[in-house]
Amino acid sequence: MRMALLFLRERLAWIGFFVFLLVILNILFSLDVGLVAISIWYVNIIMVVTFSIFLLWRYVREVGQLKDFLGNVDSRLDEPHTRSLALSPFQEAYYKKIEDVFYDKDAELNDAKVQLQEYSDELLAWVHEVKAPLTTINLMLDHVEDLSLRRKLETEWLRLHLLVDQQLHQTRLASIEKDNYLTEIELRSVVYKEIRAMQAWCLEKDIGFDVGELTEVVMTDSKWIAFIVRQLLSNAIKYSPVNTEIIIFTEVDLTGATLLHIKDAGIGIRKEDMPRIFQKSYTGTVGRESAQSTGMGLYLAQNIAQKIGVRISVQSVVGEGSIFTLRFPLQNEYVKLTGR
Repeated sequence: MRMALLFLRERLAWIGFFVFLLVILNILFSLDVGLVAISIWYVNIIMVVTFSIFLLWRYVREVGQLKDFLGNVDSRLDEPHTRSLALSPFQEAYYKKIEDVFYDKDAELNDAKVQLQEYSDELLAWVHEVKAPLTTINLMLDHVEDLSLRRKLETEWLRLHLLVDQQLHQTRLASIEKDNYLTEIELRSVVYKEIRAMQAWCLEKDIGFDVGELTEVVMTDSKWIAFIVRQLLSNAIKYSPVNTEIIIFTEVDLTGATLLHIKDAGIGIRKEDMPRIFQKSYTGTVGRESAQSTGMGLYLAQNIAQKIGVRISVQSVVGEGSIFTLRFPLQNEYVKLTGR
């Protein structure tokens, strides 16, 4: 229907000229006494029907040519194809022009993709190169005898390690579907591993953990879910005051899905910031008070969670802290996610 209306709009000049001829003809019939014996209505009907058939024929022909052209826009119109379309010289000229525009844009897009892939590969290689000296430095920290100095160095090393790790996962985000392996994992193993990795930071701020049993087994990707938990834990530690506690526990909701809660006693999130905390590079009100905020952690966590079927939600009260919740999908939701 829309195509027909567009066709008629394009042919308004034709229709206007036909109506003009029809009016002139009717005036001649009424003024010329020699044409009185001829039925003017008969002539009008014949002309309208003939013109309508002509318009219908042109519509079917031109729309068919357009669909054929658009269906083969990825390949040049060669000579046999041009003859099969029966294009007029005018149509052939503007079809060729459209083809040139498509090919120029495709070439630009391909160049941009190649440059982006090269940049991504270089960045990934750089991250891997940086991880090697970081590992060496971590081993060297064990030989620092001054306990206070060692803890400070371990904390700074951890922050640097988290930034590099964040960049690594950001680079891999575009190809997560190729590196996604769902398997059954126990939440306890993931959470305890990430807590141990944050130990130096927690000791510096005197932050403790109250961890539930976490005996639930969920179907997810162990590597990517570990990254999400890492981001939520690092945020909880970063924004919690000294000598506080982070509570981690699980429950099952009414649908039977497993929920993992990470609760801190930090500064909380303001109401006006809540709708935007998962947006890229958004640091919110807190980010203007702390140089440590990059606005990337929650953005990456949310994007990765969506790709592996996990849902992140948050409840927060300013001055009382926040609760971040991970909802792991049910078996039938995983079937939809994997397409199997």
